[in-house]
Amino acid sequence: MPAPRTGPPGPDAGRTGPCFAGAVSQGDGGHGPHDRYPRAGRRDAVHRHEMLRVRGRSVAWLPPLVLLLLVPAVDHWTTGEFRTISWIVLVPGIAAAICGVWGTAVFAVLAVIAYTLVDGAWPHQYQSGLPDFILVTVGGVLATLACAVRVRGERRALHLRDVADTVRRTVLRPLPPGWGGLEHAGVYLTADVQARVGGDFYDIQPGPHGTRVLVGDVQGKGLGAVETASVLLGAFREAGYHEPDLTRVADRLETRMLRHREYTAALGRRDGDRFATAVLLGFPEDRTDVVDVVVFGHEPPLAVRPDGVRYLPTGGRLPLGYGDLVPGGPPDVRRVPVAPDETLLLVTDGVTEARDADGTFYGLAADVARAVAQDPRATRPARLVALVRDGTLRHSRGHLVDDTTAFAVRRRAAGGEGPEGGRSPS
Repeated sequence: MPAPRTGPPGPDAGRTGPCFAGAVSQGDGGHGPHDRYPRAGRRDAVHRHEMLRVRGRSVAWLPPLVLLLLVPAVDHWTTGEFRTISWIVLVPGIAAAICGVWGTAVFAVLAVIAYTLVDGAWPHQYQSGLPDFILVTVGGVLATLACAVRVRGERRALHLRDVADTVRRTVLRPLPPGWGGLEHAGVYLTADVQARVGGDFYDIQPGPHGTRVLVGDVQGKGLGAVETASVLLGAFREAGYHEPDLTRVADRLETRMLRHREYTAALGRRDGDRFATAVLLGFPEDRTDVVDVVVFGHEPPLAVRPDGVRYLPTGGRLPLGYGDLVPGGPPDVRRVPVAPDETLLLVTDGVTEARDADGTFYGLAADVARAVAQDPRATRPARLVALVRDGTLRHSRGHLVDDTTAFAVRRRAAGGEGPEGGRSPS
């Protein structure tokens, strides 16, 4: 996979390889990528060959048409018993691979007509005759049937993709602009682009006791990880709204994780020991210069401002699901001072564990520090997560070994315009 472009991140930066599965979802100024969902309709299933489209128009008909004209031309220049007109059976075969059912049927009929006209055009020369006519006819029929099977399979695949996108929208719901008084942006990439959804999650929940933010990563992959992420997000959205104390929110998350593990174990599933790392942030209503932080075995938040970066001082706590190993003590909630121009960057281990060809880990803090030193506007949430996305892909050359999420938040200035002038970079 080619490395992403260098320079300031733009709207399409990072869309350079097969592991890209999510664009920048910006919270101020428009809809994110999760608001756009392809519909697996009949017309969509036959228009998926983007490489055969020019300026939005399909040119899938061009290769079989060229072959339809080329075979008779070659046959005209051959003499004696060497006739190439029978090769016209390839026309519906190629159409079946790149055209729709009706297009393939049309080319099958044209191939039979062309064979009949050309084979009988020179009555004094050798003619392929009835056997090859049957070959071309049967080949056209089989090509049309094969195309119908192909289109049906594509339609089914598109339907499954719609289902995966719906699941992703449930886990990573679109966040409204300025949700909870925060500027926010997130980018999500799956290690397997076919999966389209994994165990990384993030959300913002405003409430009467302030705005809470949760970013985390469920251990493992597959539908079990997605299910666990959905369970934790459901608990967070309720507790984050109702509980006045962030400690209680953290306790509710731990309890919900343990209950889910008991449930999966009772079903006899092998993921009964699943856990999740996470960062829980609380933005108090009565203070704008501090943030409350609880870290569950996760990478601590990185505070980014134009004059540098720093990791927030946080206490260590075991991942969600291991709270029963340290009974009795409440979660360690740290209240940390945060400047108005500081953006909090939270990433999952897909970023911190990205390696280059030599096995060197990606230096997130150093890379971000260099970027903000060159351009202070890189502290904006949308630009910051795009920078992390591009840096991760560039460092790993597109070979992600784990799902990757970067989420950036900061308090929205009163009466201020959304980042990037209110436009979404998706």
